[in-house]
Amino acid sequence: MGNINIFFREKPLKMICLGFSSGLPILLVFSTLSVWLVQAGISRSTVTLFSWAGFAYAFKYLWSPLVDNYKLPILTKLGHRRSWLLISQILIIIALILTAFTDPQNNLFYTALFITLLAFFSATQDILIDAFRIESAPQSFQGPMSSMYIAGYRIAMLVSGAGSLWLAALFGTEIYNQDVWKKVYLIMSIFMFIGIFATMSSDEPKIRKNLKKDSHLKFLLAILFSVIGFIFLYSIIDNPYDEKDIFLSFIFSSARLIICFIFAFIIVKILILIKFTSREKISNSYLSPIINFVGRYGKFAFLILLLISLYRIADIVMGVMANIFYLEKGYKISEIATFSKFFGVFATIVGGFIGGYCSYKFGTMKALFFGALIAALSNLLFAWLAISPLSINFLIAVITADNISSGFAGAAFVIYLSGLTSIKFTATQYALFSSIMLFLPKLIAGYAGSWVDVMGYAYFFSLTALLGLPVLLLVIWIGKVAPIKN
Repeated sequence: MGNINIFFREKPLKMICLGFSSGLPILLVFSTLSVWLVQAGISRSTVTLFSWAGFAYAFKYLWSPLVDNYKLPILTKLGHRRSWLLISQILIIIALILTAFTDPQNNLFYTALFITLLAFFSATQDILIDAFRIESAPQSFQGPMSSMYIAGYRIAMLVSGAGSLWLAALFGTEIYNQDVWKKVYLIMSIFMFIGIFATMSSDEPKIRKNLKKDSHLKFLLAILFSVIGFIFLYSIIDNPYDEKDIFLSFIFSSARLIICFIFAFIIVKILILIKFTSREKISNSYLSPIINFVGRYGKFAFLILLLISLYRIADIVMGVMANIFYLEKGYKISEIATFSKFFGVFATIVGGFIGGYCSYKFGTMKALFFGALIAALSNLLFAWLAISPLSINFLIAVITADNISSGFAGAAFVIYLSGLTSIKFTATQYALFSSIMLFLPKLIAGYAGSWVDVMGYAYFFSLTALLGLPVLLLVIWIGKVAPIKN
């Protein structure tokens, strides 16, 4: 009983509301949005390309030094973390409202723009909440902290997933109606006030950093100019293989991203040469966290980063197609809401608690291995569901197994990343790890719709299961040669 009670101490309990704030926007950017777009008549391949809005989560390392090291000129009484949190949460609400008033049938561009902004502000909030959680408790206590955070996160996904789909079914029909989705997203924006309440009622972590007191305007502008340069160059380079060849399209998109990164780096380099910003400030913000990590893990640092980049690949690539699969299989929105989002979220919460407890009881690496194994195997159940007759019972069984495995793996992975993070660079290093975690899976997931067009759902889901197998070998290897060093 004593081991269970550890979850219900003051600090883990406070993480529930912050987890809720973090989890609410995520499905509104991905899963719920995909139902909206499919109803609006947007093609499968275009819908999955919307998953690239998630690159905001993959690139959040680029602006994490700003929120980690610099004080806001306002709201100073709230403290460093809480002031940034409040601003990010207000911006999430604004982005949700703007998204609500778009119509993808008539102007898909504005829907994409505001969804991207929503993802950006949500990713910024995640930087801060991750830092808040890590700074609020030692590594030995991160299991309960992470489990309660994930519980709040999944409850929010219940609201934004099942809740939003139930509302859509309540307000309208199975036929597309823009007013229905406007109401849904406006109501979701109201739930973000739970996050604001959590921010205002929480205490700042006791750990204090030597925050920069000098003006950070030029540093911010340097980052902004490089980001604008990245977006501009990316927008003018057309991919000639979008509808012609999936493999060549993937290679071209990867090369385009690399070229744009180089261009952004050149912009920063020029700004340093003309003394617009200092090399020292850029180095301290971006290189010091990396040097610290490499210094702790040496030659095994790259191996660890490889594990991070691959650990959730099976889940993410499969997950982007889940709602589309349910709709095309023949399930109704109300059924998806009830069985996929409602029961699924509770199954994920259960899995998260089990994963957190197993990490606390048996060690992080053992939990990490088992989580990777069941996450990959659960994708095979979707392959079986794809070739099975329409059945609510089959759907419930597959969703339950998948979400328990996802919750378990997610909790174990969060605990692992928390252990890798140095308290000296809390937000920046964790943002780096989570960025690496998302980049490759999100890049691949953007082509999921095209892959399904070519091979069908059964082969696609089987392929995503195979993507998770190399992770098992990496976990075993790293567990032996590179244990966590704080």
